[in-house]
Amino acid sequence: MTASPRVWLVTGSSTGIGRALVTELLARGESVAATARDPRTLTDLRPSGAGTLWTARLDVTDPERIRQVVDAAARALGRLDVVVSNAGYALVGAAEEATGEQVDRQIRTNLTGPIHLARAVLPYLRAQGGGRIVQVSSMAGQRGSPGTAVYCATKWGVEGFFESLAAEVKGFGIGVTIVEPGTVSTGFFGRSKELTTASPGYAGTPAAILRRRAQDGRLPCRGDLAKMAAAVVDVATGPTAPLRLALGSDAYAAIRRGLTARLAELEDQRELAFSTDLNAGDGSTPSTPHRRPEGNDDAHHRPGARQPR
Repeated sequence: MTASPRVWLVTGSSTGIGRALVTELLARGESVAATARDPRTLTDLRPSGAGTLWTARLDVTDPERIRQVVDAAARALGRLDVVVSNAGYALVGAAEEATGEQVDRQIRTNLTGPIHLARAVLPYLRAQGGGRIVQVSSMAGQRGSPGTAVYCATKWGVEGFFESLAAEVKGFGIGVTIVEPGTVSTGFFGRSKELTTASPGYAGTPAAILRRRAQDGRLPCRGDLAKMAAAVVDVATGPTAPLRLALGSDAYAAIRRGLTARLAELEDQRELAFSTDLNAGDGSTPSTPHRRPEGNDDAHHRPGARQPR
C-alpha cells in the first residue's frame, strides 16, 4: 500500500482492540472513521498531525445503519482504504443455558454484522481499484471452547465467510486479513461480555467454571493491547495481505494444537474417506484432491491495479 495518510474505518472503537487501533492510527497521522454504539465514548480521542478523526454512532446489528455510516464516512473523508471490522462481544456460559434472544443477538453482532459491513464497503473498494478488509476474529475462530459455544460459532462463521470473500475479491485488488488475537486485557470480559443464567445441571462443568471466572474477572491475559494494535496496522499497510494473523503466544499455541489435532484426525480417516467414492473398490487409483487456491496476495501482484493511498 502507498504512503500515509490513508483512510480507515474502524467499528467497535470505544474499547479494547478497536480503541487501541484508533489511538495507534491517530498517532501515525492517519485519517480514521471511528464508530461505536455510543460515540460519546470517543470524544477524548484526538488526531495527531495531518490525521483526521470522524466519528459516528453504529450498532452493527442494524444493516441499514451500516450502509448509512459507510456512505457518510466515504463522503466525509473522500475514500475508504482500510476497513477494520472489530465490533463484537462474548456470550459466556453453556449453550443450553442461553436464551433464544441471547443466541440471536450474538449472531447478529459477531457474524451477520461483519457480513453486512463487508457488503457495504466493497463497492467503494472495487471502484477505487483496491483496499483492505481486516476482520477481527479470535483464537476461538480456530478451536472450540466449553462455555463459549455460541461465541465460537460466530467466530468460525466469520472465518469461513472472510476466507471465501478473500478469494472472491482478490482480482479487484482487495486484500482480506482475519486477525486471531489471544487473551488480552480489554473490556471483552468486562462490560462487553454477556452471561447466561446458570443452570444447576451444569454446576461444576467446564462451562460453569469459565462463566464464574469471567464474572469474577479472574481470566489470565497475556496479550499487550498496544503491541497488537501496532501489529495489525503494520500488516494492514504492508505489501501483501496474509489471510490470517495470530496475535499472542497463547493464540499461536492454541491454534497450533487445534490444527494439529484436526489434521491427525483427518489423516486417520483417509482410508474411510476414499472408500466412499463412487469408484471405491474398483481398483482405480484415488483421484488427487483439488489443490486449494493460492494465498491471499493482494493487488501488488496484479499488474495495473490501482492501489489505495
